[in-house]
Amino acid sequence: MTRQLSLRPDPGGIVPKTAMVMAAGLGKRMRPLTITRPKPLVEVAGKPLIDHVFDRLCAAGIERVIVNVHYLADTMEAHLRRRYPHLDILISDERDRLLETGGGLVKARHLMGDGPVLVVNGDSLWIDGPMDTIRLLSARWDAATMDALLLMVPLARANNLPGAGDFRLGADGRILGRRRPGTVAPFAYVGVQMIDPAIITDAPDGPFSTNLFWDRAIAAGRAWGQVHQGLWFEIGTPKAVTRAEAMLLDG
Repeated sequence: MTRQLSLRPDPGGIVPKTAMVMAAGLGKRMRPLTITRPKPLVEVAGKPLIDHVFDRLCAAGIERVIVNVHYLADTMEAHLRRRYPHLDILISDERDRLLETGGGLVKARHLMGDGPVLVVNGDSLWIDGPMDTIRLLSARWDAATMDALLLMVPLARANNLPGAGDFRLGADGRILGRRRPGTVAPFAYVGVQMIDPAIITDAPDGPFSTNLFWDRAIAAGRAWGQVHQGLWFEIGTPKAVTRAEAMLLDG
């Protein structure tokens, strides 16, 4: 097979073959757009959010994608079968019980294998900078020192984000801690990360946040951040869709 040349520099690194897309949320803040469809199927700039994600995964060379489903799960599964027949897509079924991000990882753990896994929120919308973002994360990944590598943007560049940031980073990129209540953190998590599946252990039954695993990794000095070089948009409400489309149209 002839390799297609890329117009952007390749930072190197081995891209994981497996990714997990978190697509089980209820999308309550996105109503009325989510009354008849799950949030990742809401269209931005002419195509569903999850298609933006899958385009990035395919461009980076991901071959196997785990997708968790809950709300309007049949609609999501039908879309994925129709749109991506060439990909190996595995469904982690949460129809009976929504497990949140941490519980979703636990349920899908047996599908991940043992190598690093890319985990992406199904409503993430980002534009690459000079390098392919997923390849950049892969080049940065160091199994000897990392359990989690989170993609972040400075709070000042977190388009549409109404919050106060998520994390504090050291000069070397190590995550120093999560934002404390009543304070502002300088970096926002953008819903893209690489993890060692081995951290998915000793977890409670049922729904819980990925913060449990992140906090353990932070305490062990094994949680790191990679600052995103391009654009990122928080897509949480219908107004955010309109604003993101206006910014993309404006270039």
